[in-house]
Amino acid sequence: MQSQSNPIYPVLWQDNQVLLINQTLLPNQYEVVKINSYQDMAKAIKTMIVRGAPAIGIAAAYGLYLGARDIKIQERETFFKELEIIAEELRQTRPTAVNLFWAISRMLKTVSETAGTVEDIKQILLKTAQEIQAEDLETCQKMGDNGLLVLPPEPQKLTLLTHCNAGALATAGYGTALGVIRSAWTAGRLERVYADETRPRLQGAKLTAWECVQEGIPVTVISDNMAAHCMQKRLIHAVFVGADRIAANGDTANKIGTYGLAVISQMHNVPFFVVAPLSTIDFELANGDLIPIEERHPSEIYQVGETRLCPDGVDYYNPAFDVTPANLIKAIITEKGVVKPSELLTLKG
Repeated sequence: MQSQSNPIYPVLWQDNQVLLINQTLLPNQYEVVKINSYQDMAKAIKTMIVRGAPAIGIAAAYGLYLGARDIKIQERETFFKELEIIAEELRQTRPTAVNLFWAISRMLKTVSETAGTVEDIKQILLKTAQEIQAEDLETCQKMGDNGLLVLPPEPQKLTLLTHCNAGALATAGYGTALGVIRSAWTAGRLERVYADETRPRLQGAKLTAWECVQEGIPVTVISDNMAAHCMQKRLIHAVFVGADRIAANGDTANKIGTYGLAVISQMHNVPFFVVAPLSTIDFELANGDLIPIEERHPSEIYQVGETRLCPDGVDYYNPAFDVTPANLIKAIITEKGVVKPSELLTLKG
């Protein structure tokens, strides 16, 4: 068994406020941002101080509570209208991550089902946000255990590749894809993790690598265009990625570059797995063509820090996500078990 370090919690409720690890500064600087209003939370989500679909959902749930806390109206119907305005502002922050919408919907459903005063409703909202956070941590640990079931049999130790960051920083504190890798490390099955740097925001190089270093997990960072070479040289046994939204047929939206990774995985007979909680599955969308793809500011491409990479006068295209077709995914690992993409509907509650 491998030793474990202190857990990483990117979203924390403490002293009547939300504490966020500022992921835009890692790995060079560790900073905690204090959030006391829904406006501050919306800004934190939009600017990627907090990121990763499950973590965004948790942050949005707390953001909705913070907004509710500041509403001074005591009449229920007027309170509900004010709360919906706050919810809509939070929804607009990141359009692709379905956990954001799922968490807000759950919070509003709790409101509609709660009798009592406005103050009673506010307390229930806080309790629900805390439940969402606790459930996500438990869910991630279950996915980590379920992911062990798809690994090749012992005694082989494995080298696994992941893209972007789907770890503790992207969830309540354990991870989806990186959660499986954590579980493999704890079980003594992991030799090394390869982390795609994940252009343009470098979440793999900055965040996944940072998490691995914190826990002593051997990690090798590669540029995104090295993955095919590594597979050709038989350095990779399997690929595990997270998801921001999964359609009912198994098509999966994840950080830009995931689709290309799935294509080359199939070419080299490397199994490609998606790890995501049920809250990431959008059963209302028939396929991935219907998933909205967020486009971000071109500065993410043309500069790194204060250094400009591109000449003036060029155009940019900066989609934050792409969609991997279900036929490229060997299996989807959830808290309820491992299923083929075509079997997703069997998990619908």
